[in-house]
This record gives sequence, C-alpha cells and structure tokens, in this order.
Amino acid sequence: MKWFLRLLITAVVIFLMAFLSNKYHCQYFDVQATVGGAVVAAIVLGIINTFVRPICKLIAFPVTVLTLGLFLLVINALMVMLCSWVMPSDMFHVEGFISALIFSVVLSIVTGILASIFGVKKD
Repeated sequence: MKWFLRLLITAVVIFLMAFLSNKYHCQYFDVQATVGGAVVAAIVLGIINTFVRPICKLIAFPVTVLTLGLFLLVINALMVMLCSWVMPSDMFHVEGFISALIFSVVLSIVTGILASIFGVKKD
C-alpha cells in the first residue's frame, strides 16, 4: 500500500509541474490524459530508479565522492531524461538537461515533503 501512495504522490507532483511549467509536457490536451501521462511517467520513473539508478550510482561512486555527493543531482537529472526518452513525447517530455535537473530537484523535495506529511517512508 505504501508503494501505491508514493506512486500517487509522485504522479500528482509530476502533474502539477507539467501544469505549471511549459518545460515539462504531460499530455496537455485534456485533464484525463494529463493525469494518465503523469501516472505512467511516475511508474516509468519508479522502474528506472529501481533498476538503472543503482547501477549508475555504483559506476559514478568515485565522482560522487570527489564532488561530495553533488553528482547525485546529475544522476537524478539523467534518470528524468531517460524517462523522457523512453516514453512517447506526447505522454511525457522534459526539455533539456537544466530542465531535467530542476525537475528532479523539485520532484525530490516536494515528494519528500508530501510523503512525510502522509506518513509514507521509503523502505
């Protein structure tokens, strides 16, 4: 149940970011399609973060240590860009690396705040 609530929180944050900015697109033709695109983007991002992100973190460990952990922001942005690349551009699209970096930072902060409010912790 916790994973479903966390997925829902992530989808809501993706939906709001796509709604508030023109740098992130999530099927902006109608509300139902946007919500569907946000849910699918949250699922794809969750799968990428489960399987690809740990491998990238392991490979980039020396650089992460040298940058005192700041390189993890780059890894997060790359995971968002990979999600944008994997999904059809009419469902979810992030324009450029800087937009992906801002997206990943805002997504992490807002999702963390909402997860703590609703009592959903990462396992």
